[in-house]
Parts: sequence; structure tokens; C-alpha cells
Amino acid sequence: MPEAASDTRAAIGDSEFDRDTAVTRRAPGVYDIDLSAGWTIISAVNGGYLLAVLGRALADSLPHADPFTISAHYLTASQPGPAVIRTDVVRTGRTLSTGQASLFQYDEQGAEVERIRVLASYGDLDALPDDVRTTAKPPAFPPMDQCFGPEDGPAPVEGSSAITDRLMLKLDPSTLGWALGAPSGKGEMRAWFGLADGRDMDPLSLLLAVDALPPTAFEIGLSGWVPTVELTVHVRCRPAPGPLRVSLTTRNLAGGFLEEDAEVWDSADRLVAQSRQLARVRLG
Repeated sequence: MPEAASDTRAAIGDSEFDRDTAVTRRAPGVYDIDLSAGWTIISAVNGGYLLAVLGRALADSLPHADPFTISAHYLTASQPGPAVIRTDVVRTGRTLSTGQASLFQYDEQGAEVERIRVLASYGDLDALPDDVRTTAKPPAFPPMDQCFGPEDGPAPVEGSSAITDRLMLKLDPSTLGWALGAPSGKGEMRAWFGLADGRDMDPLSLLLAVDALPPTAFEIGLSGWVPTVELTVHVRCRPAPGPLRVSLTTRNLAGGFLEEDAEVWDSADRLVAQSRQLARVRLG
């Protein structure tokens, strides 16, 4: 692990991520949170962080603790500051429970504006059988000390990407052409991933991991904001301690929208999460 994450390691439940995703139950199914500016890109709150916030509220509302699948529609851009989450239990069963949740903020007139709406099924990852039959293989890219992070590039504009200060991110050099003005055109992004304070990953933080790398649109040759329209995450198992490997791919950009598929692998070479999102891009 890099120096930032090696000397003092935060424990699960006692890290900046846990503090910044903590929700306060106001009433059954109603939660308050102050969205942290520490997880922003420019002024917008990162979609993976938002998904983890909603995921935490649903874990409190449902009888099962682990997200198995969660689908989010991003309706309007969220801003740092107060927000309220409302959850509903759709169904509870022996092995799975399903719920929905929405996050609201307030406009200048004080009216509620819905930012994001999710539908999710939760269960117990530790109760799943060990049988794995797969053709998926971990992504092949260089060791961490041969990859590059934000600290290796030019100093960013202050406040432009606060989230990178909270991540351990080491990008595969073969997906860094965009940073050098020579994007490959392949629509790929790969990186070693963790939290900067060394906190081990868990199912909730996997919801952040799938949406925390630079977008594949950069390596296609596009620039600017790439807002998520819809994001679905499947959590497959509880990750082993250690850094994750995250691989993103885009095969099709059409009509100003692209899909971005993510695979997340843990230190034990297990596929621990998958996702697909639809995102809008700026053309021309």
C-alpha cells in the first residue's frame, strides 16, 4: 500500500468514509445527513459516494445488512450540504429483503428536490455458498509501484476534485493516455483502488469503488463532466483485506450516451462486485 495508507490504518466503522456516509434516523424510514464536500468533483457530489449513503440508510431499514443488488437513477446533481433520505420496505424474506430509497435536498425556495432514487435487494453475504463457476479473470496490469496516481501529475485546480484526496488510486499507465494528451480511443480505465486512510473495503464501500475512477470517456478522447444517468451494482462477496483492482470498459457510445461496465477484484483474486452505468457525454 502507498505511504498514505500504510502507517495508520483506519478501522471499518471509524474512518472518514464511515463518518461521511453516516445517517441519522429522524423517524422510521426517514434519515438526515450532511453531504460532505470531501467527496466532490468540481462542485457535484460523486455518484458512488451518494450510493453508499443511500445504501447505509437501507441497511438500517431492512432486516438484512449487505447490498446484493442496487439500482440508482440520478435525477438531479447533488450538492454538499443537508439532505434527507426516505426509505420504504418493499418486501422481506428469509434470504433477501427489498427496499427503495430517495435522497432529497432543498432549492432556494425551500422546496424539496429529489436527487436520486434507488431500488435494492439486501441479504447476508456470509451465508452464501462457496461454489464459484466462472470464466471471468482478474485484469492484468502492472504492480502498484509501476502505476500512477493524482499525486504524480500536475497540481489540480484547488477544489476541483476533492474526492481524490480520500482515495488510494493508482492508474494503469496504458489507460493514462488522456492525461498526456494522447488518449488511446479504447474506452478502458484500470486502477488499484482503496481508501486513503487505509480502511479495508467492505460491501458498502464497493458501491463507491465502481464509480470512483476517471471516466472511460477520457480515454475515448472526450473531456468534461460525464454525469451518471443510471447505475446498477451487484455485490458478489465480501472483499478480502488489501487493495482492490478496478477495471472499467466502454464498448458503445451513441447519441451522446455511453455504457461503462466495472469489475472489482480483491486481493484474493475474487470478483467481488460488478456494475453497469449509463452516462451522458458532451460531444463536440
